[in-house]
Amino acid sequence: MSTSRNLLLGLLCGLVAGAFWGGVFLAPKLLAAFTPLQMTAGRYIAYGLASAVLLVPTWKAVMAKMDGRDWRDLVLLSLLGNLIYYVGLSVSVQASGVALASLVIGLLPVTVTLVGAKPGEGVALRHLAAPLALIVAGGVCINVSVFTGNHGVGVGKQVVGLLGATLALVMWTAYAVWNARRLAATPKFTSHEWSLLTGLATGLLSLLLVVPAFLPGGKVHAASDWTWFWMVSFAVAIGASVIGNGLWNAASRLLPLSLSGQLIVFETLFALLYGFLHEGRWPSGLEWAAIVLMLAGVLWSVRLHRPAANPA
Repeated sequence: MSTSRNLLLGLLCGLVAGAFWGGVFLAPKLLAAFTPLQMTAGRYIAYGLASAVLLVPTWKAVMAKMDGRDWRDLVLLSLLGNLIYYVGLSVSVQASGVALASLVIGLLPVTVTLVGAKPGEGVALRHLAAPLALIVAGGVCINVSVFTGNHGVGVGKQVVGLLGATLALVMWTAYAVWNARRLAATPKFTSHEWSLLTGLATGLLSLLLVVPAFLPGGKVHAASDWTWFWMVSFAVAIGASVIGNGLWNAASRLLPLSLSGQLIVFETLFALLYGFLHEGRWPSGLEWAAIVLMLAGVLWSVRLHRPAANPA
């Protein structure tokens, strides 16, 4: 497959993955009556069940390829990129809103590129300094907007939200880089199989959260609330985890980390779109500036990675 076609397919996979992932930021708002731990357990139990069902037709063939190192890495990747990440994200969204969470985590294109880029792979970091600076500038704009604007959120909750988002940022940076390297070194699994195996490992890990998350004596919810809880959990599990993660794995195999990391900005942009629609408002001036800067940064990076424009 040609480099140009890899670039196009990788971009498309990253874009659609971002559209599915963006809904993750809205879920904590839709499930505001539940705790972050309950949302994490619900989403990943649903992810595990959906993955197990989808693996049934090829179960024997896939399991025959598994070894101890595969299980170990899948468990650790699931812990970093799913369980701890989603707890941090949920805390952030519930404490300070979608905008702060999505745009702090929107720095992933910068962190993944800086941590994961390797000499001789993709575009040299010195050529990406300017587009990465635009993405950082976008993050600065949103933080100024959040901490100076009046969004009905106290400073204490803003700080909690910032800490939760930062935890999620660190966890997913480690996950994205390690997962991309593992995919490159594991051709025996397809991108879809690796996503489903990750879901299976995550589902098994999430069972450890059942007791602390749903401990008797907590807040009592009506049957209709639980129906809504599981509907949202399965929607996020299938959309963001099964489909989104599968598309991201495909993009990670088609593109160097110096570019695939940039595509995470689409998650941020879709998260903002869904958040503004849910809140029934237009972005503020600083939020518009953040969106424009981050989008300009990733488009600039894409242009640098085009075969004819790829600098030495």
